[in-house]
Amino acid sequence: MPTEIKVPDIGDFDAVPVIEIHVAVGDTISPEDPLVTLESDKAAMDVPSPVAGTVKEVKISVGDDVKEGSLIVIVDADGAAAVEDTKPEEPKPAPKPASEPPASAPANTPAQAASAGGAQPQPGNAGVDIPDRVYPLAGKLDFADFSNAHASPSVRRAARELDVDLNEVTGTGEKGRITKDDLKRFLSGGTGGGGGTASTGGAGIPPIPAIDFSKFGNVENVDMSRIQKLSGPALHRSWLNIPHVTHNDEADITETDKYRKEMDTKAKTEGYRVTLLSFVIKASVAALRQHWQVNSSLHPDGDKLIRKNYYNIGFAADTPDGLVVPVIKDADRKGIVEISKELGELSAKARDGKLGIADMSGASFTISSLGGIGGTNFTPIVNAPEVAILGVSRSKIQPEWNGEEFVPRNMLPLSLSYDHRAIDGALAARFCVTLKTAMVDIRNMLL
Repeated sequence: MPTEIKVPDIGDFDAVPVIEIHVAVGDTISPEDPLVTLESDKAAMDVPSPVAGTVKEVKISVGDDVKEGSLIVIVDADGAAAVEDTKPEEPKPAPKPASEPPASAPANTPAQAASAGGAQPQPGNAGVDIPDRVYPLAGKLDFADFSNAHASPSVRRAARELDVDLNEVTGTGEKGRITKDDLKRFLSGGTGGGGGTASTGGAGIPPIPAIDFSKFGNVENVDMSRIQKLSGPALHRSWLNIPHVTHNDEADITETDKYRKEMDTKAKTEGYRVTLLSFVIKASVAALRQHWQVNSSLHPDGDKLIRKNYYNIGFAADTPDGLVVPVIKDADRKGIVEISKELGELSAKARDGKLGIADMSGASFTISSLGGIGGTNFTPIVNAPEVAILGVSRSKIQPEWNGEEFVPRNMLPLSLSYDHRAIDGALAARFCVTLKTAMVDIRNMLL
C-alpha cells in the first residue's frame, strides 16, 4: 500500500537543503536504504527508508529546503516491517583510490582564512585543504545541481564552499568517485601530486614525509574510527586557525566533593550517579554569566563578538570509537540532579552510538574532563566556533597554606584554552578565578 515517507527528527533546523537524491520512481528499496542526503551547517546526513517497497513518487528536488515532517517520497510498501529508528545516519567516508598519495598538511579554506584574518588561497594553490565539514557555508554554489556527480556529501559541500563545479571534475576513486584529492588537483590547474609541492604543504607548512615503517619491523594498517575521521580535520582546522592560549589554575573542591559524595550515595539508590562534572557545569555557567565573552563567538566580519544569552554546555564523552561532544541545553535553568541525570542519559547514548544531531548541536562552551583517567594538566583544543574550552584533570589531596599552617585540601586542576582574538590573558585569569570560587562553595554556583 502507498506509504508517505517524511523527514524525521533532524534537530532544531527549519530549512535544511537537499544535496542529493538517491532514488527514482520505479526503484526497489529496502529498509535503511538512503533516500536523500541533507546537509546542515553541522553535518551531512542521509535519511533512510523505514520500509521496503517500490518508489512511486519523489516529492522533492535537489536544492529544496526541508524540515522535520517534509514529504520526501511515496513508496508502495511490500509489507516489510518498518524500521523504528529513522534518524539520519552520519555520512560514511568515501572509498579511497587504490593508490592514494600521502596527504599534505592542510591550508585554510577561503571561509576559514577570512575568519582568521589571513589571505585567501587562490585556485592555483595546490596545497588547498579540502575539509570534511566547512563552517560557515559561504560558497556561491550552495544549491548547485551535482546530481550527476559521483561524490560523498563532504566532497560536495567542500566543492560548493570552494566554488568548484563537480560536473567539471574527473573522479579517480572507485567507480569514478570524486575524492578530495581530485578537488585538490582541479584547484591546482590539473597538476598531479597529493595537493602540495615537493617542499611545502598547505599554507607553506612542510608536509610530513612518508616513511616505509615495514623496513624496521612488522606493521599493519588499521582503519581509524568514523568519529576520528570526522573530528580529526575539524580539530586540525581549529588548531591552524585559532591562536590558542591555555591558562592553568586549581580549584579547592574539598567541601564541594564531600557534598557531591553525599548526593551520589542517594542517587545510586535511584538509578543514576552524581559526578563532579555536574558541579563543574554549574560553576562554569556561574562564571560565564559574569564573563560573557567566554560564552561568545567571533562574528564572520572579524570585528565583532556575538554575545550569546544562553548557556548550552558541551562535554567530551569517551566512547569505544573516540570522543564525541553531547550538549546539555539550558544548563543555567537546571539543577545538579537534573544535569546529572541528563549527563548519564547522553553518555549512554554516546557509548551506544545513538546520539542524534540535535544532541550534539548548539554548544556555547565545552568541557573536557579527563579526571577519571588521570593527568595533571593538558591543552584542550577550542571547539570552533566557540572561543574557549575548559579542561579538567584528576583532583588530588595536597597541602595548602591557610595563613597559619599547611592543611590537606582536595585540589582540582583546571586548563582553560581560549581564542586570543576574543579573550585576553587578564579575562581568562578572571574567568578562572570566578570559576574556582564557585567550586569552593556550591552556593556560589547560584549567583
